[in-house]
Amino acid sequence: MENIITANGVWFHYQNEYMDEDAPIKEVLKGVSLNVKRGEFLAILGHNGSGKSTIAKHFNAILTATKGKVTVEGIDASDESRLFDIRQHVGMVFQNPDNQIVATIVEEDVAFALENLGVEPKEMRERVDDALKSVGMYDFREHAPHQLSGGQKQRVAIAGIIAMCPDCIVLDEPTAMLDPRGRKEVMKTIRRLNKENGVTIILITHYMNEAAQADRIVVMDEGQIIIEGKPKEVFSQVEKLKEVGLDVPQVTELAYQLRKNGVDIPQDIITEEECVDALVKIIEKAGK
Repeated sequence: MENIITANGVWFHYQNEYMDEDAPIKEVLKGVSLNVKRGEFLAILGHNGSGKSTIAKHFNAILTATKGKVTVEGIDASDESRLFDIRQHVGMVFQNPDNQIVATIVEEDVAFALENLGVEPKEMRERVDDALKSVGMYDFREHAPHQLSGGQKQRVAIAGIIAMCPDCIVLDEPTAMLDPRGRKEVMKTIRRLNKENGVTIILITHYMNEAAQADRIVVMDEGQIIIEGKPKEVFSQVEKLKEVGLDVPQVTELAYQLRKNGVDIPQDIITEEECVDALVKIIEKAGK
């Protein structure tokens, strides 16, 4: 698969508050290099301050690298004259849906960006309806957003991005403010967009069970990538993840503890089904 986004040796630091040239520079990103393949589902993990949200904001040019280069569909993300093009390719959803919803009716909110882009009314109607259907919110199109649950609001926010037809959606902790049901709704929507619609997904999350659903995981710590691989490869490194303040999926933790206590169970378990199968085999073997 070809790359849709490429980060090459990206360094970044925020300007200090008082523009004091003598103040020490705190680098938030330290030479991050990362390729995002078209159509993949990538999860980025890291504790607060690791740089995961900062690198994500480079992917649709909210931030620009201090040093190094980010390209989106071959476009240099530091080229201010191409911001519109970049953001048509890469949409971004943040953790608080209330901060993204601007209209008093759901369908009007989804249409808001399209109106600003000058999309023709007929096409706008089709895009809004299709976007709401894709997130399971079409039946709520005439509702007021404030009447919706957190998970429903976040799906409306995602619909607003989908209506713009981006190739890639970056979601920065989109389930952080939601209850378990809302998290489940949003993750189901994200997976469907990726698998059925072919949208490239970049998910910033601190929920390990969400990351386990991705095709690939990148783990960041202190502005650098420290682990990268498929979920099984990443979550099998339990002790290294714990060293940087991260957990693993609960079922992976269970398997890890069982191994520590002498149970011969695989260390790359990330789903409940895998754990059950492994335990059944162990019990059957013991019974022979």
